[in-house]
Amino acid sequence: MSQTFASLKYRNYRWWVSGALVASVGTWMQRVAQDWLVLTELSNDSGVAIGITTALQFAPALFFSAWAGALADRVDRRKLLYITQGAQGILAAVLGWLVLAGIAELWHVYVLAFLLGIASAFDAPVRQVFVSELVPRDRLANAVGLNSATFNTARLIGPGVAGLLIAAVGTGWVFIINALSFVATLLALYRINTAQMFREERAKEGRGGTIRDGIEYVKNRTDIIVIFAVVGVVSTFGLNFQLTSALMARIEFGRGAGEYGVLGSVLAIGSLAGALMAARRERPRVRLVIGSAFAFGITTGLLALMPSYPLFVIASIPVGFASLTMLTAANATLQLSTAPAMRGRVMSLYMIVFLGATPVGSPLVGWVGEYVGPRWSIGVGSVSALLVALWALWWTRRRWGVEVHYSLRTSPRLQVVHPPTPGDPASTEAA
Repeated sequence: MSQTFASLKYRNYRWWVSGALVASVGTWMQRVAQDWLVLTELSNDSGVAIGITTALQFAPALFFSAWAGALADRVDRRKLLYITQGAQGILAAVLGWLVLAGIAELWHVYVLAFLLGIASAFDAPVRQVFVSELVPRDRLANAVGLNSATFNTARLIGPGVAGLLIAAVGTGWVFIINALSFVATLLALYRINTAQMFREERAKEGRGGTIRDGIEYVKNRTDIIVIFAVVGVVSTFGLNFQLTSALMARIEFGRGAGEYGVLGSVLAIGSLAGALMAARRERPRVRLVIGSAFAFGITTGLLALMPSYPLFVIASIPVGFASLTMLTAANATLQLSTAPAMRGRVMSLYMIVFLGATPVGSPLVGWVGEYVGPRWSIGVGSVSALLVALWALWWTRRRWGVEVHYSLRTSPRLQVVHPPTPGDPASTEAA
């Protein structure tokens, strides 16, 4: 088995990643259907309404993720996932019933989006760290990369299928199909052999198991702070693809649900390529997070300038590649460099930064798209990503003494010299 797919030789991981693929396809279908329902049936093409829906869905991450991370460091993660995955399936079924019954209103979507956000806030941190119990430590970076590849395979399939189903049978059945997809993860959790899990030191109540300990740990790790800052800014203003794609497809290019779904699938082509490339890296580093954030700023700037729908579709591919490279590198770097007893809380704080930024950014980006123009809803993300990447580069050079050397006469041509990161004695990287 090639290095890219090395983690698949572990039975428990195969079960989990297979179930996650099915459920992720359903989740992406619901995201497309939910935005289309709000935009075309429950509002008058309102970008603000989509922004509010997105904000409500991700706002709970700000309030509950830290507690979810502390919980993930104490309880059986597998049992907790039974609850969070099951809850998400039930909420999808309720929304589907409301739409099929013809009684769905905008406030129903708002309420269910908020409840789904609560379930997701508890699900995300434990789902991130659960992977570390399915493979040995030396395969963790590979497993994180394959997780992202699975997620983006679903992202490749889900939006396109959702667009076709919306056009054929309406949004209601899309929500019902998503509800059924969660059976796959519940079955996978049931089939996991607990005797073959790779369990590490866990925190206990009264002994290093508090949220405050997690915050203090992060405060003393400048590498983690840089990752949080870069991902937080890019997530707030740039990672609003469902919203910006809906505005561009519907308003700028005058397209329908099918073409909107295609945008999400094509974006995932680049994302999948980025995830598979990340799976080959044994030790991602902070520099990759910064560099891919800068690339994201460049590619989204070009995306906003595309004059036609076909060119916009093509330009989405490098955007997906840059964004997924950044997110996968951030995730793997955090998990590999964090003490096992603190991993749940650190990842929960990362989820607050990553998902919790959306309630701030989505309404703002939606307002920009509605009142300034859909292209500018992408442009604000481009400018923000470039600025935070340049800041991070300046900060690391000033505080860490990072040096970048480039020469056409020597090989390798690019060298990044930096102080060793925790658990990594290497100080020189070549590219």
